Amino acid sequence: MTDPINRVVLAYSGGLDTSVILKWLQQTYKCEVVTFTADLGQGEELEPARKKAEMAGVRPEHIFIDDLREEFVRDYVFPTIRANALYEGLYLLGTSIARPLIAKRQIEIARAVNADAVSHGATGKGNDQVRFELGYYALAPDIKVIAPWREWDLTSRTRLIEFAEQHQIPVSKDKRGEAPFSTDANLLHTSSEGKVLEDPWDEVPDYVFSRTVSPEQAPDTPQTITIDFERGDAVAIDGEGMSPATLLAKLNDLGRTHGIGRLDLVENRFVGMKSRGMYETPGGTILHAAHRGIEQLTLDRGAAHLKDEMMPRYAELVYNGFWFSPEREMLQAAIDHSQAKVSGTVRLKLYKGGVYVAGRKSPNSLYSEKVVTFEDDQGAYDQRDAAGFIKLNALRLRLLGRRDG
Repeated sequence: MTDPINRVVLAYSGGLDTSVILKWLQQTYKCEVVTFTADLGQGEELEPARKKAEMAGVRPEHIFIDDLREEFVRDYVFPTIRANALYEGLYLLGTSIARPLIAKRQIEIARAVNADAVSHGATGKGNDQVRFELGYYALAPDIKVIAPWREWDLTSRTRLIEFAEQHQIPVSKDKRGEAPFSTDANLLHTSSEGKVLEDPWDEVPDYVFSRTVSPEQAPDTPQTITIDFERGDAVAIDGEGMSPATLLAKLNDLGRTHGIGRLDLVENRFVGMKSRGMYETPGGTILHAAHRGIEQLTLDRGAAHLKDEMMPRYAELVYNGFWFSPEREMLQAAIDHSQAKVSGTVRLKLYKGGVYVAGRKSPNSLYSEKVVTFEDDQGAYDQRDAAGFIKLNALRLRLLGRRDG
C-alpha cells in the first residue's frame, strides 16, 4: 500500500531510467508529475527532455529546465576549492557537490507548485540516494520522498526496456544493448562506473574517457597560464576576468588539451561497499593546484595546517551528503574566514597530464626574502634565537633520554 500522493517533483534527465520512473509514478501513485531538469554544464542538449516530458503527459507549466551553471560553480564548487577538499585524499567531489543544489531546487519547485513529494532516480546501492534525501529532509523536513529503485521490481535493463516499450516510451538504439558503463557529468567532472570498470585490476579502456585526451597524446610543449585569485576564489585566467562558470569551462578546455585530471579510484561509499570509478576533472584539478599555490604565500602556518586537518572531515561531510548540516556550515565559516587574504596570481605549467606551479605572487604575501635569504639578512633574523628555541623543544626529549637511556 502506497501513501496517497497528489503531486510529485521528479529529478528528470529525459533518459531511459527517469522516463520510466515518470510513467511508473503516474501509474503507481496515480499522481501528477512535475519534472525538473538541471543544467549543471553536463554538455547535453536539454530540450529533448522537455519534449519527452510533454509526450508523457506533463503539463508545459510543470516542466522546469533551469540553467544552474553559475550558481553551481559559485556557491558549491568554489567553496570546496577554498577548502582544498579531496575525499580520501584524491577525489574532487564532482558528483557529490552537485546533489545538494539539485535537491535545493527540487524543494523550491515543490513549494512553488504545492507538491507533496519529490522523487529521484538514484539506486539503492549508491551514495546519491543519501545525498538527495538528506538535502530534501534538511530543507523540507516533512516532505515525502519516493525512490523507485527501492520500491519497484524493474531490476534489470531488460525489464526497464520492456516497460518502456509497453508504454510507448522512446528507447534510443544505444540503450537496447547492455550499457558498457554508466556516467554522470557536470561542469566540474565526468564520472564513469560499473560494467567494464567493475574489476579494479583491469585498466580503464580508452573509450571510457570523454573529457581529456590521453596524456601520451597531449602536446609535447608545456603551456603556461596564470590564474588570479580574490579571497580564495579564481577570478581571471591570463588576466582576463571571467564569471565562475565561464572560468571553470575555460580551465576544462585547457585540461582536456593537456590530458589533465584523470583519476582511477577505488573508494569507500557511505553505504558501506567499495566501488571503482574513473573520474575526469580537468579544470578542477588545475584550480586545486593553483589555489594551494596561492595559499602557500598568504596563509599563516597555523591556519594552513589547521585547514589541512579539517579538510578530510569537510570532504567526508560533502561526500556523504551533509552539505546542509550545521557542522559543514561551521567548517565552511572557518575556511572562508581563512581566505580573507588569499588573493594574488599563480603561474602554472600544463604538460602531459601534469599541473605544475611555476610561480606565485600576492600583495598579501607572508614570504619575506629578507628574512629567509642565505645572504646577509642585515639583522632581520637573529640566528642565535634558535638555540633557546631548540633547547626548550628538546627538554622533554632529554628528560626521557636520561630516564630511559
